[in-house]
Amino acid sequence: MAYLAPIHRPSSVRNALKIRLLSPDEESLVVAKANRLEIYSLLNDGLVLAHTRALYGKVTMLERLQFAQSPTEYLFVGTDRYMFFLLSWDHELQQLRTQKTYLDQADKTSRDSQTQDGCHVDPTKQYMALQLFDGVITILPLLSKGKKKTASEALSLGESVPARITEFFVRSSGFLYPREGIDARPRLAILYEDNHQRICLSLKNLDYTAGGAGDPGSASLDDVTARDDLELGASHLIPVPAPAYGLLVLSESSITYFDDIHGEALIEPLKEPAIFVTWTAIDAQRWLLADDYGRLYFLMLILEDHEVKGWKLDLLGIASRASTLVYLDNGLVFVGSHQGDSQLVRIQEDGAEILQSLANVAPILDFTIMDMGNRSGETHANEYSSGQARIVTGSGAFQDGSLRSIRSGVGMEDQGVLGEMAHISDLFSLRSSGNMAQSDTLVAAFVNETRVFQFTTSYEVEEREEFAGMALTEGTIHAANVRGNRLLQVTSSRVRILDLDSGMVTVEWSPQDARSITVASANEDHLVISSGGSELIALDLTQDLQVVTRRNFAKEGQIACLHVPTIRQDICIAGFWQSGAVAIIRLSTLETLQRVVITEDTVNVPRSLILTQLIANEPPTLLIAMANGEVVTFSLDAVGNILSRRKATILGTQGATFKILPRKNGLSNVFAICEHSSLIYGSEGRIVYAAVTAEEASCVCAFDSEAYPGAVAIATESNLRIALVDTERTTHVQTLKVNETVRRVAYSSKVKAFGIGTIARKLEGNYETVHSSFRLCDEVLFKELDRIKFENEELVESCIRADLYDGAGEFIERFVVGTAYMDAPNQDSVRGRIFVIAVTPERKLKIVARINVMGACRALGVIDGNIVAALVKTVVVYSLNGPDLTKLVTYRTSTAPIALSISGNQIAIADLMKSVSVVTYSRPTHAGGSHSLVEVARHFATAWSTAVCHVDDHTWLESDAEGNLMVLAQNVAGVSADDRRRLDVVGEMRLGEMVNKIQKVDVEESGNAVVVPKAFMGTVDGSIYLFALIAPSKQDLLMRLQQAIASRVQSPGNVPFNTYRAFKNSVREAEEPFRFVDGELIEKFLDCPGTMQEGICEEVGMVDVEEMRTMVESLRRIR
Repeated sequence: MAYLAPIHRPSSVRNALKIRLLSPDEESLVVAKANRLEIYSLLNDGLVLAHTRALYGKVTMLERLQFAQSPTEYLFVGTDRYMFFLLSWDHELQQLRTQKTYLDQADKTSRDSQTQDGCHVDPTKQYMALQLFDGVITILPLLSKGKKKTASEALSLGESVPARITEFFVRSSGFLYPREGIDARPRLAILYEDNHQRICLSLKNLDYTAGGAGDPGSASLDDVTARDDLELGASHLIPVPAPAYGLLVLSESSITYFDDIHGEALIEPLKEPAIFVTWTAIDAQRWLLADDYGRLYFLMLILEDHEVKGWKLDLLGIASRASTLVYLDNGLVFVGSHQGDSQLVRIQEDGAEILQSLANVAPILDFTIMDMGNRSGETHANEYSSGQARIVTGSGAFQDGSLRSIRSGVGMEDQGVLGEMAHISDLFSLRSSGNMAQSDTLVAAFVNETRVFQFTTSYEVEEREEFAGMALTEGTIHAANVRGNRLLQVTSSRVRILDLDSGMVTVEWSPQDARSITVASANEDHLVISSGGSELIALDLTQDLQVVTRRNFAKEGQIACLHVPTIRQDICIAGFWQSGAVAIIRLSTLETLQRVVITEDTVNVPRSLILTQLIANEPPTLLIAMANGEVVTFSLDAVGNILSRRKATILGTQGATFKILPRKNGLSNVFAICEHSSLIYGSEGRIVYAAVTAEEASCVCAFDSEAYPGAVAIATESNLRIALVDTERTTHVQTLKVNETVRRVAYSSKVKAFGIGTIARKLEGNYETVHSSFRLCDEVLFKELDRIKFENEELVESCIRADLYDGAGEFIERFVVGTAYMDAPNQDSVRGRIFVIAVTPERKLKIVARINVMGACRALGVIDGNIVAALVKTVVVYSLNGPDLTKLVTYRTSTAPIALSISGNQIAIADLMKSVSVVTYSRPTHAGGSHSLVEVARHFATAWSTAVCHVDDHTWLESDAEGNLMVLAQNVAGVSADDRRRLDVVGEMRLGEMVNKIQKVDVEESGNAVVVPKAFMGTVDGSIYLFALIAPSKQDLLMRLQQAIASRVQSPGNVPFNTYRAFKNSVREAEEPFRFVDGELIEKFLDCPGTMQEGICEEVGMVDVEEMRTMVESLRRIR
């Protein structure tokens, strides 16, 4: 049974609009990203996200509607499953509210529109027209308030009515603006291509007749005017409002103004050809246009006495290739892009200025996993987190093409490096004066010395040879500011209180018998130290280090860690070596208030602990770092000092060290320093563990200074630096602009470089040329190291890193690249090439072997040290013999192989139309024998495959071009040979996005894992998903939990969850997902009110709500 969770949410923008949704006085920008709506407010700093919400469906259209009875506008949303709904803003709940829903408007007898779905509201605000199917326009009347209509009915749309048209391949359409004194019926303009491939324009009047009770009414579109002499490159219609009226037709080489009353056309050629892709209106005479190359144009009509005499077109500048344009106000325009970053652009007299960019990794054409961060040899692999993986994608297209390094975690931005320093044992931040609000001094402790660095507000730093009388020739265990403008320093031999004004030692204390101090911790009033390893001594900082009390814990064993919390002035907490216990101790008497044994394992002992307020309005949280990399948390009851709600999480293989990073409102984050450093923080009532991009950190401390507000100091094995660390986990995207399509990506950890296949498009004169190349780029700086250019019209189709046999029995690492030629006038001339490329010690590329093939090389793989190539209609295995590639064996596919997945001696082949087949490769068993590829299993169904991946024994994951996922399993225990050859569907779900690449990940299973990650998936909309298999013992529980949550949690539009996730293609449509669990829905359990959580647990048969929360939190952590 399968589990799916999003790692990176969709970022592609295809639809956006301006609307007064949140307030009558404020216009917001609504952006649709696949199945998510994002609402932005326009502030002085740019676009700020005000609200976001996931929908049960991929958004295909947006429209704004204004009803007379509502002060704000309504948002009309359409999805890919023909679900349509009307949304308004609930000011009390601060949420989107569903006004009306139209479920399943699909016409089973009609063909889906071959162009993009369209939505238009006529200028009289009476009707809405939907273009969903070829030959059909769906009309929805906008209801007006009448005697028999309630207020809610008046703020809605009527029932949909189909109107038949004879035009099929529609390129563009829109309602014309009505003229006064002329036919008041709405007039719809349609630009289409007829059966003779002529571009035609048709104008139609809409006649609508309202129906009676239970009758939706009727509608017809009658021809008024038609033309069939338009330019072949005509693509868009722009209705022109008063005073000019009529419409504009945008073409590749001209712009035409058409007078709909007199039938006259004014055609003027463009100075340079342009492929226009979208437009937006500024006012009645001016528009912004965007073309396929990312160029922005300003179009203005020239009028004389309200008559159009011509137009003027000016080039403004270059932006991302636009999918949609939205003019906001005051010269600001939003450029929504599918294949580049969406941008906020200011239009100025001298051109266009990009003010803000919204990162977009769509479309993901290929990706590779650069760094997994796995804990080799450990059994806690179930705690794997995607934050430990760096995924590098080939994103965008042509001039917007780029490499993107994506990592989900807590970001760290370096502010400066103090210098190269090794073996720093701890860091402390101090104030050089007691009346300062922020720190200005950083103390770096070493084994036998202490170094002090003082900062100024002008970013200057000075290392002090003397500071306030501190003992700099000794290592510092603890340092802090204390009351009375004084400074506390603890070393292994003594405790000193220093006066900051005079630099004199106020008081000094040393343990008896010259015993060493091993651990120390303090709050504002008290210091607690461990002397000799087993004795605790409490000292009063307000009474010149007077000993409050002391106690020997010899029976418990050596004291491993100690913490005096600042949020509880009356206690301290200690962890012990031999007993593996943690004790809550009264500070005034050092008596044990509560003792908890964390583990019976004498090796796995507490190494660090801390008590802090992570979650607002909740008890403080005690965090305990164990020696095996486990972190145990408790809630501490302030009244009875009772530890409860124990939870455990694996962060690494070694004990972590905790440091508190203060936040606002009395809350704190905790920085856990280990081989996979993490930030621990509270969010939405739960504790979150997020990977930090600070792999080499050895110690950390908060350093909130005037020069670096909110910063932290981080020491590594080699240096000390100042950095800013995010307060919560976000997705971090590092971009390398390639300005070419990154078609394929391969990564070599040995060479420490990427091999990328790129495609460049250039416009030379009026001709478009395409070139392709293979590049070698450094893994850190993404700097290009070398490049191989291919022939004209030869494009990269596939690229892998492979360990190949060199013919002498040794494995060698090589890049293998497959290409295809564009010049294919007939099938026999389709050809490509396969290259084997080596990287020299100088990090240069060298072609060591190549072969011409009669077919495009769509995919590559490696089996038994040989190359597997997916060509047109065949899969071929080649061996590398010096400079030659030798064909060993071939397999004939049904149509055309698209993707390969190789596991052991089996090859899964994703076919263009005929789903997946599995073949077994065998070497010769005797001298003179031949290699063989034998089909052992097949999925006997029609599926337009896009990717396939082996995820378990005899189990594969397949994606198709219609946005579905299928888990296929071979029936190896079948009774007959036919049964054993069959791939059965054991899980299916509609993702709603087309998957371009599925990459397998190897994570070792453990007995307590709820799910085991198996693969990453990248989609055309910029999403990255984690696919996992559910442990057999948890399958029924998660299925029942999904059903229980789906029945209680509604999405905007009230679309049923089962309908949203049900499999659907051109052949078959299911009613619900089959043996597939949506992780995003499961995680919504944590957001449900307490009473709803109890009801869900009761329905699924789990009594303990806290146990369910713990399980769902562990599922959330895997991504």
